[in-house]
Amino acid sequence: MPYLCAHFRESLEITGEQVHFAVSPDGYRWETVNGGAPVIRSKKGCGGVRDIEILRRYDGGFSILATDLCIVKRMDEHHNVNWKDCNHNGSRYLAYWETDDLVHFSEQRLLFFGRDDFGCLWAPEVFCDGKSGQYLIHWGSTTRADGYEHMRIFYTLTKDFISFTRPAVFFEKPNELLDSHLVKIGDTYHLFYKNSDCPAANMHETAASLFGPFTHDDAFDARMRYYGSAGAYEAATTFILPDGRWCLWLDYFGCPKPEMGYVPFVSKTPGNCNFRRADSEFSFPYGFKHGRVITITDAEYARLKTASFD
Repeated sequence: MPYLCAHFRESLEITGEQVHFAVSPDGYRWETVNGGAPVIRSKKGCGGVRDIEILRRYDGGFSILATDLCIVKRMDEHHNVNWKDCNHNGSRYLAYWETDDLVHFSEQRLLFFGRDDFGCLWAPEVFCDGKSGQYLIHWGSTTRADGYEHMRIFYTLTKDFISFTRPAVFFEKPNELLDSHLVKIGDTYHLFYKNSDCPAANMHETAASLFGPFTHDDAFDARMRYYGSAGAYEAATTFILPDGRWCLWLDYFGCPKPEMGYVPFVSKTPGNCNFRRADSEFSFPYGFKHGRVITITDAEYARLKTASFD
């Protein structure tokens, strides 16, 4: 069973903050696509994208969404970044593309959800709600009402990525939240997210319904503490491996830029959050930053291995 990971690369060059692809024949051994160069370059908005999301739509085509932000352009001469300013004055749009074959892409669009009181829209992800046939787009934002100081997870619903419901709060806590990942296993909805402080850590909650109420998973907190440096991970994403195990990737940023990227954890079965770190089972050609893994067909895998991108 082949896999595709859409992601960006942490770099001091704008080419890193674009849409990159990597593929794997089995979810463990990962290979570059397009020689590690971008497969899509952002030409609108901020001219760079981060936090890449890809999904296979109900019609069989693919949609790609991303945070419209280029951090390289916001660095000072010492490569420092004013992240608070990004939160307040970042883009109120998401970058968007469509493709039928993962090689040829539509013209870029910038998605606007009808509210101008957001700060930057961070880390979009899409949950395909089979019950309603809709797509639930969720992301992290601050708002003007609280002085752009408190990040929550917001959502909007769409059937076509053209018309959207008015954004509303999906999930919030007393602390700031970011990087939500939502997946349904059996009858249970699993929500992973990054808690900003007290403590700074990735967390997990479950619910029997899409909109909750969600129940906090204390055992997952303990597991993350066991592996240490809990505050230096973010951007959870999960997928099921060919042997039936559940794989969790967390993006580690507590190191120099060239070493940043996903760290793999595995559990015995989907829905079982007793994850153990499994670095030795996986190989990566470079650090994959904040993306999404999906399964693809053998034909799509073969096409991506040999494709040329403009």
